Amino acid sequence: MEEDFEFGSPEEQKLSVDRYEEMLRNQDQYFFDAKAFESIIEYYIDKNDPVKALQVAEYATGQHPYETLFLLKKAQIYGRINQLEKALFQLDKATALEPNSGEVHLLKGNICLLQGDIEQAELLFLKAIELGEDTAEAYLQTAELFQLKGDYEQAIAYLKKSLEINMENDDALNALAFCYEIMEKPDESIEFYKQYIDKDPYSYAAWFNLGMVYDKLERFEEAIDSYDYAILINESFVPAYFNKGNVLISTQKYTEAIDVYKQSFEYETPTADVYCAIGECYEKLELMEEARANYKKAVKLDPQLADGWFGIGVTLDFDDRPFESLHFYKKALELDDSNPDYWFAIADARYKLNQFEESEFAYTKVVELNPTDIDAWLDFSSIYFEQGKYIEAIDVMADAIKQNPESSELYYRVVAYLFANGQYNEALNFLELGLATNPEKFYILFDYLPQLQGNKIIVDIIRKYTNHP
Repeated sequence: MEEDFEFGSPEEQKLSVDRYEEMLRNQDQYFFDAKAFESIIEYYIDKNDPVKALQVAEYATGQHPYETLFLLKKAQIYGRINQLEKALFQLDKATALEPNSGEVHLLKGNICLLQGDIEQAELLFLKAIELGEDTAEAYLQTAELFQLKGDYEQAIAYLKKSLEINMENDDALNALAFCYEIMEKPDESIEFYKQYIDKDPYSYAAWFNLGMVYDKLERFEEAIDSYDYAILINESFVPAYFNKGNVLISTQKYTEAIDVYKQSFEYETPTADVYCAIGECYEKLELMEEARANYKKAVKLDPQLADGWFGIGVTLDFDDRPFESLHFYKKALELDDSNPDYWFAIADARYKLNQFEESEFAYTKVVELNPTDIDAWLDFSSIYFEQGKYIEAIDVMADAIKQNPESSELYYRVVAYLFANGQYNEALNFLELGLATNPEKFYILFDYLPQLQGNKIIVDIIRKYTNHP
């Protein structure tokens, strides 16, 4: 008795494939209708076997010589394996059979795009739409082309047309978010997603994208609400958990963030990035053993994750183990030697180990990579000052002030160094500059050199700029 399978079902597809492979084994010729051939071709494409898929398409063309479907399938496969001229040859044959096929023009446009011919691709995409190929996918691909051209206004217009046809097109929603972000139009983006949600309140992708816009604007509570709606609609949508966890970190709700990250484990195997984020939360809570355990899980999954190695180093440094931490900082630096945070940590670890020259070199790298890092400049100068190298400490502060002329902390620190070096007039000049920049921070000078609180000249100058008694 013949089994009754649902039309287009996986069982029916497998039956067609088995019959086709039986024909090959028997070196025979069987007849298949166009639908069966299409199903067999898709089977081999899904199996990532383009050679067999092409063989089926060739055989199908022999049995159905006027069926453009198989010419299109061959073109798609050739496009996938980057044999673009062969793909265009098949499409030219399809055009001869169906000169007004929007689908053929759309696929031709894709091949032209792969060849780098954006102008020709644009003509073909627009022609496809003109010929009635007004599917959501046609509009989406045309939008992607305008993104490549940098014409984001046009891209948005076509993305909206795509969404009018298919409101569940998540790719179009994500692309729209990207375009609005590039154009720096968050308010328009929010307005669009709100209107979209009014029409389709169960679109988790729309809620998710709305959350990302709020997140970038640092409207964190609204971002969390949006991610919560996305999760409520689709509880297995892991990116919403991850983003919500990141927002909770931004609002210093580390325990809640850990819980949210761990909820995602029910739906997806944790990634290295998730373990790293959890490690950061535990680190902020000063639970260093838990932090270190999660950072270790992260680097086990992805040994190229520099932040994971760095995190292990941070936890060891917190436990007063600078020698061990240095090993992990160096591993992070090997993966990303342009990260000023890694150099800063290495500089600090070297200093704790009394490796002053190495620490000085690391601080040089920090301020070279991030010249606005005031703490790095201050720590860098301190190394020289504590070794009695006052001139070098003053020189570092001079470079820091050139880079950050509005930072009063630097002026007050150099005042301390100049006094220590006996350069009193210069010290008083810089004191006035510091007070003119920010008079409320004069205490920094006394924190560093308390004995200066008894200096009448300094106290009188400070009184001119503040209400300090």
